[in-house]
Amino acid sequence: MTQNRLNEWLERKSILLFDGGMGTLLYSKGIYINRCFDELNLTASDLVADSHKDYVDAGADVIESNTFGANRVKLLAHGIEGRLADINRAGVELARKAAGQRALVAGAVGPLGIRIEPWGPTSVQEARSFFREQISHLAEAGADMIVLETFGDLNEIHQALLAAREACTLPVVAQMTLQEDGNSLYGTAPDLFARRLQEWGADVIGVNCSVGPEVALQAIERIIPVVDRPVSVQPNAGVPKEVEGRNIYLASPEYFEEYTKRFLLVGARVVGGCCGTTPAHTRAMRKAVYAAAPQSRTGLVVRAQISVEAVAEAAARQTPIEERSALGRKLKNKEFITSVELVPPRGHDVDRLLKRAQKIHDAGIDLVNIPDGPRASARMSPQALAVLIQNRVGIECLLHYTCRDRNLLGMQSDLLGACALGVKNLLIITGDPPKMGDYPDATAVFDVDSIGLTNMVTRLNSAQDLGGNDIGKPTSFVVAVGVNPGAINLEYELNRFFWKIDAGAHLAITQPVFDVGLLEDFLDVVARKGLKIPIMAGIWPLVSLRNAQFMSNEVPGAKVPADVMKRIESAQAVSGEKAREVGIEIAHDVFERVRPLVAGVQVSPPLGRVEYALAALGIGREA
Repeated sequence: MTQNRLNEWLERKSILLFDGGMGTLLYSKGIYINRCFDELNLTASDLVADSHKDYVDAGADVIESNTFGANRVKLLAHGIEGRLADINRAGVELARKAAGQRALVAGAVGPLGIRIEPWGPTSVQEARSFFREQISHLAEAGADMIVLETFGDLNEIHQALLAAREACTLPVVAQMTLQEDGNSLYGTAPDLFARRLQEWGADVIGVNCSVGPEVALQAIERIIPVVDRPVSVQPNAGVPKEVEGRNIYLASPEYFEEYTKRFLLVGARVVGGCCGTTPAHTRAMRKAVYAAAPQSRTGLVVRAQISVEAVAEAAARQTPIEERSALGRKLKNKEFITSVELVPPRGHDVDRLLKRAQKIHDAGIDLVNIPDGPRASARMSPQALAVLIQNRVGIECLLHYTCRDRNLLGMQSDLLGACALGVKNLLIITGDPPKMGDYPDATAVFDVDSIGLTNMVTRLNSAQDLGGNDIGKPTSFVVAVGVNPGAINLEYELNRFFWKIDAGAHLAITQPVFDVGLLEDFLDVVARKGLKIPIMAGIWPLVSLRNAQFMSNEVPGAKVPADVMKRIESAQAVSGEKAREVGIEIAHDVFERVRPLVAGVQVSPPLGRVEYALAALGIGREA
């Protein structure tokens, strides 16, 4: 592969986001379908530039020039083939102007619109010369790469690839288009055309246009195992529907966000949209990309806006962890940590909660762990409860902070206020979506996920706000994050775990552990990968068979082993009280087995019964 800016960006960002459907966006702005859209580079340059800027502002890493049909054959049909050079050069220049330093520019090249041999009268040499002519102008105008897209004929894209290699040394993204059956328009299977594109030297291989996200996902699942190049996917916003004479694409930005997560989960490195995908789709995809690879974010990346020296100076201003909180001191001294969870009340009366916190404090527990709207339920502010407990009881709190309900600016304001109020320990989690909780019609924000928020807190701890401005005295948070040893896709979970550590996490807390062997396997993998961070194990005393079934089936990563389920089931058959006793015994057994393996434990008492949590830790149990 050619060494180039595309490779550099892929190495730095991990995942790249292309823009959306330029043609359909221009169509939506009133350009009639019978116009030559490529000519707009000369006759409506402001409209083209503004459309590019919309995608850049939405977070695209790569902007495609408005030159998809700017080859001699297609321009001839409009009688403007003599302006081929001007149209292609202007296309790159307009994209570059919009991209600035925020995005790369891809010179877009589509099919010729005619059949070439052996399917038509145009020879492969003629076809190659048409492609070479266009690509030469795109390269000379300063494109960072060439993207060959929406090709249905493998033979034709082969000639385009050969032409690109003859015309320039730029990297080439080669994308075929699909039918609803998942094969190319000429019936070639994705795994077959992917192998050919790799043999012919494409730098990135993928699919675009014609179909929606689901068919595109199925195609890249067949491509990824057979190539060693980055794989791209840029589907349409579904199959268009004709409404009052206009083609309308119905796939929503939210739908594209969800499918972007799936594209990345199976291994795509380059994502984007095609026909019908607007800047709103790009913005939604940006969220999914940033959640998977926070270093890929293009908008609020402080390190891209300030000098290396300023970053180093800010990092040097961080408060030593042992001076931040009692939890920080225990981490520094490698002391075992105990924490018990208290869920905020649904109302504002905290008397009962304060009594429970006092009981936890009197038992010698280190922390009260306060969740933020567990299962997306509406409860009292956990931050307010944390302040009340710390001030009235005198035990430190570990405050959950989720990304669900606030935008970035609101999060920054909250956290600055929390620090001022003396809350110094955070457990940063993405949070459950509202549809899981009491108010399914409530909206979520999710500007960032837990990785992005960890990055933000690390910046605040370095005396930098979101915009790279100095905030004076740095915050002094100890940052914990969640990790799921029982994740279905463990490799994906480990990648996210690495990004959380890289973002500045000091501590990790697992989902409830019922299978100690699973935790041991996870810790072995973490050690082999060199992920050095203290890990606390979650512990949940089961109180009934129904509780065990809920944990096993509805709490991600909290699988209850068959032998444990059988013990609870047998105890439940005796009585509910017996089931509680056995559940606490199981939790205590887990505690004793994990204690030598982890930095601490986090116990969640079912039904708010603190005595169950203390008993699981061996406190108050009969000798």
